[in-house]
Amino acid sequence: MYLETKSVRQVENFNLDWFFCHTDCNFTPGEPPTKDFRPVKLPHDWSLEYPFNENADSCGSGGYVETGVGWYRKVFRIAPEALNDGRVMIHFEGAYMNTQVWINGKYLGRHVYGYTPFGWDITDVVNHDGSENIIDVKVDNSAQPSSRWYSGSGITRNVWIYRVKRLHVAPYGVWVRQPEVTKEQAKLIVETQVCMSSADLSDGDKALKAGKICVETCIYTPDGTLYVQERTQDGRKIDGERIIFTQDICVKAPRLWDISDPALYKVITSVWENEELQDEVELMTGFRSAVFDSDKGFLLNGKRVKLNGVCIHHDGGCAGAAVHPQIWERRLEKLKNMGANAVRMSHNPPDPALLDLCDRMGLLVMDEAFDEWRILKSKELGSNTHESRGYSEWFDSCHEQDLRTMLMRDRNHPGIILWSIGNEVPEQTAAQGYLTARHLKDICKEMDPDRAVTQANDQICAEPAAATQKFLDELDVVGYNYVNRWRTRAETLYDDDKRANPGWCVIGTENSSIGGVRGKYQLGMQEKAGWWKWPYYSAPVAVGRLLRFTMTHDYVAGDFMWTGIDYLGEAHWPGRSSSAGVLDTCGYEKDGYYFYQSIWKRREPMVHLLPHWNMDVEKGTIIQVLGYTNCEYAELFLNGRSYGKKAYSYPAYGMTQYYGHFDKEPIPVNTDNLFLSWDVPYEPGCIELVGYRDGIDVVRHTVKTAGTPAAIRVTCFRQQLMADGQDIGQIEAEIIDAEGNLCPQAESELTFITEGTASVIGVDNGNPESHESMRANHIHAFGGRAYAVVRSDGIAGECIVRVCSEKLGESSVTLYFD
Repeated sequence: MYLETKSVRQVENFNLDWFFCHTDCNFTPGEPPTKDFRPVKLPHDWSLEYPFNENADSCGSGGYVETGVGWYRKVFRIAPEALNDGRVMIHFEGAYMNTQVWINGKYLGRHVYGYTPFGWDITDVVNHDGSENIIDVKVDNSAQPSSRWYSGSGITRNVWIYRVKRLHVAPYGVWVRQPEVTKEQAKLIVETQVCMSSADLSDGDKALKAGKICVETCIYTPDGTLYVQERTQDGRKIDGERIIFTQDICVKAPRLWDISDPALYKVITSVWENEELQDEVELMTGFRSAVFDSDKGFLLNGKRVKLNGVCIHHDGGCAGAAVHPQIWERRLEKLKNMGANAVRMSHNPPDPALLDLCDRMGLLVMDEAFDEWRILKSKELGSNTHESRGYSEWFDSCHEQDLRTMLMRDRNHPGIILWSIGNEVPEQTAAQGYLTARHLKDICKEMDPDRAVTQANDQICAEPAAATQKFLDELDVVGYNYVNRWRTRAETLYDDDKRANPGWCVIGTENSSIGGVRGKYQLGMQEKAGWWKWPYYSAPVAVGRLLRFTMTHDYVAGDFMWTGIDYLGEAHWPGRSSSAGVLDTCGYEKDGYYFYQSIWKRREPMVHLLPHWNMDVEKGTIIQVLGYTNCEYAELFLNGRSYGKKAYSYPAYGMTQYYGHFDKEPIPVNTDNLFLSWDVPYEPGCIELVGYRDGIDVVRHTVKTAGTPAAIRVTCFRQQLMADGQDIGQIEAEIIDAEGNLCPQAESELTFITEGTASVIGVDNGNPESHESMRANHIHAFGGRAYAVVRSDGIAGECIVRVCSEKLGESSVTLYFD
């Protein structure tokens, strides 16, 4: 029974007790689930429940997965008292895509876009006597390939049911606007949109004049102290059913939200009628100023901050598009530890739980609306066999509602510093494309006048057709994708445009990372692999050149490298996922992770060497060993023999005070690249990189040639979990030798077995060419590692997760659910 509590606003999770059937046959809405349906929990993505298939309709863009049509059903009851003097709503945070909903056989409507929320008032279609209701949801993802990457299929985000009184705050109806924020004060404009049912509006104006309706805003400091409590009765009626209340509030000496101190204030908004509480909503926000400047780049709270950004897609590896927040938390913790301070949500509105995590963790966000406008994009980056489909088919009918919904939903997030209206849209080169950009920007400015607007452009200075000046001039911040792609831009980068357009604010919205496959070391250019896939010793060169330019030119606000994490799709068979990330689909670090860490995190000393030392080459073969470090210089040893000390020239220090004086004593450098390299004749044993600061050995990275695989080492990201039927544990498994060294070439099959109150729901190994099921409980290790996700069964208690191998025995970890 739902909505039995007595709170003024009743909100309950609606994710459990669903049934699902994957079929394009039409069922009669309102009928009980049949034998064709099976039980599922939401969020749910059916695409990974089937084998990867080279002939799948989704093609390489979509990751060679099953799509089609799916039906969801749920039988539920609502407490009769919840329907007295109130309204009951159903709210979907996202479903991919083309979703239709019925309750008790009555059609509620359709929502097309797979990344924006939607919902309906269901008060008049549910039973008021506490008897059973049936909700039917049809999700149609049969138009393929519909995306340039893996989209997933199904109700991929949370569903909520909630009850409000007839007088209530509208969905996303509270906006804490921050037109002026300094360390001395935060001047806020709190706008609250209140809904009244149409039956009550005959005397609505009289109620306003009599002061019967009142909105109260309470703001609590990050330590929980009530700081502001303000009431207003001055509402402005904007249509037949909505009233807007506006309050000017000043917070003195605010604790500013910052990447190093993401301080969040709680805002509680309540609606009163005749001194009786009608509704109450709560949100978290932070106070900060975020400004893009044509000369200084990006300023956060008045201080220049270089955006060390990563692009990410919405999938969670073996979770598909139905990603639990803990999966994102583990990934974001690693990216932040790498030195990243910003995330681009490529290329659609993200799960709101991901934005909440960014707020709490101090990560800046570029929130992006669309990958496609009116002009259909080909899906050429995946191996496609038939004509593409896309959002362009629905742009004219859906884009304004989708964009407005994203802006309203997300504009209270302090982490969001930039709205992106699109990514690599063909309109950037079209004669009239600037008019669409202007239209979308105008919507952003209407809904949020204070944030800057960008678009990620991949055709600036391109041949044979380049992005038009009119298009780029529409943007508050000009976003560059692959700035070094064309002709002399490989050397001059942003400088040519900066001289021609000195008033532009510029940012790298997408540029190449080192990428590569974890544990694989390409020794030369491979035939048909793609011109962008460089050998491991060459990949950091161009990446480092752009990174150095970005870090040393203030006018470049920063860069979002492609990508922070590997993602499903954009692949060519036998690949089923991209390998552009610095984390793989399991969330394991690749070598490129440490390259960025060496530049983006300068304080804590670090060194990292590659490749691993189980190379499949003859003894004496010359191997290029790379070193990533933020130390002044580093020394490489192989089996106790030194191969010399080396240093690179970033950051370079000039003279100070007088000629010939340096604040730091100059040291000899060997390269202008942002990494070190030694030519080493291969021999098994121990290779070690030592980092020095002020002449002192401060940090070491040691890699030993691993012996025969002997055991499995198991850890878990979080062991204390909720017994809610939805919380998850993330299991990391490594194959090690007798001395505890990772065996980087081990590929034994590992089986994950649960004993207790959880079940395995996904497995992965990070191999972009693996075709093993990601929904089984077993998978072969790749690079010596594997990963599994287990989910609560809804019962409190312990769960032992055993990881077993026929030749390696087993190891285990215990999870605790309460």
